[in-house]
Amino acid sequence: MHKVIVIMPAYNAAKTLAKTVADIPKDCVNEIILGDDCSHDQTVEIARSLGIRVLQTPCNLGYGGNQKMLYREALALQADVVVMVHPDWQYDATKIPQMIAPIIKGEKDLMMGSRILSGAETMPFYKFISNRFLSWVENLVMGLKLSEYHSGFRAFNAQLLTTIRLEENSNDFVFDSEMLAQAAANKFRAGETSVPCRYFPEASEINFWRSTAYGWQTLLVCGKLLLHKSGLIKFTQFTPKC
Repeated sequence: MHKVIVIMPAYNAAKTLAKTVADIPKDCVNEIILGDDCSHDQTVEIARSLGIRVLQTPCNLGYGGNQKMLYREALALQADVVVMVHPDWQYDATKIPQMIAPIIKGEKDLMMGSRILSGAETMPFYKFISNRFLSWVENLVMGLKLSEYHSGFRAFNAQLLTTIRLEENSNDFVFDSEMLAQAAANKFRAGETSVPCRYFPEASEINFWRSTAYGWQTLLVCGKLLLHKSGLIKFTQFTPKC
């Protein structure tokens, strides 16, 4: 029996948390852990009322810093598979069984929930264009053959999480891109499944300028990985822990 833990990095998710948790199939998930990054609303109180394990950051660490804390906790609890889903009810958490099945079977090391495969009809146009461009570049550099690299719904096996150097990644949003670059550098197997996505006012969105910075940071990650793979400059960030 594989131990599956769902982690949710949260910041002011009070309005959508209960809906997200309600969608998580409890028959295939052993535990849900929420990481609260100093929210100013009732996120923590609602999570505890739902019976969720809650971790709180000592100060606002950022999206990546929150995830580092959550992955450490999940591995300490001896998770075999860790599913990360945003608690903003954008992604359809009922798809968790499809996400984890290839990992449990030993066919994949990581799985992505793809909005592109589902059609992405509701994705704002500017997000669609930037997603397509960045994913095209990342496919050229990383070679994971994914339809998109920027989903907030993803799953990993414990071997991947204990091999890559998570602590060397950013505490900001580009943490997600760095994780995939590390997975590619260490030749982990990636897959994806179609996951519908909702866009509505309560869903968390980073603003235009943060999105622009994220795009440039992702391109920088790709540049570093290219240098690493070519042997011109070796970055410990892309080497295995052991």
